[in-house]
Amino acid sequence: MASVAMVVTNACAPDPRVMRSAELLGQKGHTVTIHAFDRTQDAPMSEMVNGVRIMRYHIGSYPYGAKLATVRGLRAFSKVVLSTLQAKPPECVYCHDADTLSIGVKMARQTGCKLIYDMHDLQHTWALMGKPNSLPRRLIAKRMERKALNWAKMADLVITSSGSLAGSVHSGFKEYLANNGIKSMVVENRPKQGERAQKPAAKEGGWTVAYIGRVRELESFQLLTAAIELIAPEQRPSLKIAGDGTAVEDVHTHLLSAAARLGIHLNLSGSFTNETLPTLMQDVDVMYALYPPHRGNILNGALPVKMFDAASYGVPTIVNSDCLMGELATLEEIGAPVAWDKPQELADALVSQRHKVAVLTQLGIEQQTDFVQAFEALF
Repeated sequence: MASVAMVVTNACAPDPRVMRSAELLGQKGHTVTIHAFDRTQDAPMSEMVNGVRIMRYHIGSYPYGAKLATVRGLRAFSKVVLSTLQAKPPECVYCHDADTLSIGVKMARQTGCKLIYDMHDLQHTWALMGKPNSLPRRLIAKRMERKALNWAKMADLVITSSGSLAGSVHSGFKEYLANNGIKSMVVENRPKQGERAQKPAAKEGGWTVAYIGRVRELESFQLLTAAIELIAPEQRPSLKIAGDGTAVEDVHTHLLSAAARLGIHLNLSGSFTNETLPTLMQDVDVMYALYPPHRGNILNGALPVKMFDAASYGVPTIVNSDCLMGELATLEEIGAPVAWDKPQELADALVSQRHKVAVLTQLGIEQQTDFVQAFEALF
């Protein structure tokens, strides 16, 4: 059985994809330790979750986003994790996203350990967040992209979170990697099989639209409140927003003002855990996952975790149209695609999904089995 060091630049509190991959390997007898960067230093430094050890590094408070302090924090984290792994080298370094690849590449060169790269996202696109047309940021993003692709070619196994559907128009991350000469396998962000409380088909009284996840962009919530304003006052939904992120303060300020003006109930909360997610989902009728398309990962094939998680509770999700997530939501009937910056279209979609019950028929078991087999074939 292999010793595996997973590396992720969030606190893994929670990170469903990271935990899912770690638990799948742990269930097969492999020893998995997650090395996580707790930038706000709020979570326990050491924790055992379903047989997986999580080591959270508290090395100072650092922000998320495209800031110099963020870069300094990532460098400090990489340095201390590399030192930890060099002291007791694992048989495999499993890098979650491109901002951890430098650690895996150095360990592979120094010790000959296996290197796995799990690409959940296009990391270089985050450099454009907030200023997508900035020439300096575009140059930085291009440099980050070239470096990540070069390092990815050194991995023994590359996994990604999306790929085009049979007969589909839109491509996913697998096709992006293939276009750059990198072979990968797809493991989507689908929840593990299990019974979850389902949204009732008929519900009396009011209804709730939720956003549960990282709060990164104010524009998404400005569009949401603009759409709700177009719904008749007596039919307007309550809003539930849970999660932390770079834009959480601005988003909360905007929503508090908008809720008072629109006369709707607003429930705001911070970060959550896997254990508290079922409680958060109890009264949700529609999940909201509509993002500014100028963030490149949207049009290049991102599939939001919250869309799959919501569907596992019977809740449909509003997603971006003209991209893979919209195509999948339509095909599997787990949500409705909406064009960006079209508040009336969004308002109509929210109302149309109010009484819909999503059924997640594809649980990703085959993909997860293939992943474990590919991992074990390395040893």
